[in-house]
Amino acid sequence: MTEIVPVSGPELVTYADELAALLVETVENGSSVGFLAPLERGTAAEWWRARAASVDADGLRVWIARDGERVAGTVALVRAPLPNARHRAEVAKLMVRPSARGRGLGRELLAAAERAAAEDGVTLLVLDTETGSPAERLYRAAGWTECGSVPDYAAGPDGVLKPTTFYYKAVGRVTDGPAG
Repeated sequence: MTEIVPVSGPELVTYADELAALLVETVENGSSVGFLAPLERGTAAEWWRARAASVDADGLRVWIARDGERVAGTVALVRAPLPNARHRAEVAKLMVRPSARGRGLGRELLAAAERAAAEDGVTLLVLDTETGSPAERLYRAAGWTECGSVPDYAAGPDGVLKPTTFYYKAVGRVTDGPAG
């Protein structure tokens, strides 16, 4: 049975090696998540450990999907740091091990981030993904709205520039803020 749990900064450090294995596997399978292949596991683990301070400072929230003792997936929610953007956040690094795909785990992780964002008072979520990737089906099915694509926005794991599509979703309760 898979369990989705939020992780604290110290827990993120504890899970860094497992998350690194997930990240390396994701990159090796051709998913565009910000890294080029070949990605060394030690580099990936250090990247995860470096995020712990942001988790502790409440600028970043991370969830993992545990399948027994193994990390089967993850998702992050990045809070906007500016005062006029406190109502929005970015969904980032949604990854599911290739061997765990097709069972709804990506949707469960995405839903966990959406629920937490709404509970935190976030009313607008944004994300981006490689245009034409399987992730686009997930986001559309989960009610996300495409708002445009940018050609050559990011390099895939092979270093080739590819277009990126941006999505948004309203969550929580939208309230009128002060004018001006």
